[in-house]
Amino acid sequence: MNVLSDLGANTRRTLGATGMALVLLVLGSLMIEGFGAPFAIRSMLVLATFIAVASIGQTLVVLLGGIDLSIPFVIGFANVVAASLYGDGMAFWLVCFIVALLSMAIGALNGALSSFLRIHPLIVTLGVGTAVQGIVLMWTGGLPTGSAPAYLSEFVSIGGAIGPLPVPWVVPCFAVLAVFVHVMLARTPFGRQVYALGSNPTAAPLALIDPHRIVVVSYALSALFAALAGVLLLGFTGSAYGDVGQPYLFQTIAAVVIGGTALVGGRGSLIGTVAGSAVLIELNTFLIGLGLAPSTVQAALGIVILALVSIYGREAHVRTLI
Repeated sequence: MNVLSDLGANTRRTLGATGMALVLLVLGSLMIEGFGAPFAIRSMLVLATFIAVASIGQTLVVLLGGIDLSIPFVIGFANVVAASLYGDGMAFWLVCFIVALLSMAIGALNGALSSFLRIHPLIVTLGVGTAVQGIVLMWTGGLPTGSAPAYLSEFVSIGGAIGPLPVPWVVPCFAVLAVFVHVMLARTPFGRQVYALGSNPTAAPLALIDPHRIVVVSYALSALFAALAGVLLLGFTGSAYGDVGQPYLFQTIAAVVIGGTALVGGRGSLIGTVAGSAVLIELNTFLIGLGLAPSTVQAALGIVILALVSIYGREAHVRTLI
């Protein structure tokens, strides 16, 4: 009964984040001219998609009770490496394959160091991410070069459309990806093991769950999705930029928290994170539309996150309910 009620809590949090997104859309449309215009909505959808892609991996590791601070560095790494290799004449499919392998190796290193050496992932991911950023700077000399293929830019372009649908391909493709990952978490042994390990890391091995494997795979996937966000941002901007991922450190954590995933692990859903990404973009756009300074917008977003964390943090950990 307690487990079922916990699943119900996940659903309520997801619905709450979705409700926040809808309320902000209505409120913004009423108070700010052009907020609800088709082009503005399309712009917010595309920007929210970038955050949501990077936040998939953050959701996985937070469900384990961890955190991945290397995401912005991996985004910048993938962005620069993809642009440089493609600019050197390499086929883009091969570029993506190489970037994916290298990124997953970075994520696996994060997971291995954290799990086998029992070092807190906050320290490990920050250290590994900083090292990755340093390697990129040495490789490029601080001046990354290269470009994105035209079809990638069209894929993520705000002005793009799919026949009669006024959205670029990146939006429906992400929707398919989100459903796939959601089903993976909800219906597969790996997903159930992620929740079980996050709920009670002490009892999980007694259920024949290999905690090292789950942690390493989860962090590798986190880096993979961060790299995907970096490649998509390359198409969006058209050129390489090593610090392109810096805003995503705050944004991925914010999307996860707003979406209702508990930072202590074991509770949450990817659909909630997707809704949280939409809320984050809408709230940011809404506050800017009201004429607030960027610093004030940042402070307001921080207050929202603190409020949500204080609410979720007051709930008993799921391990106490089993």
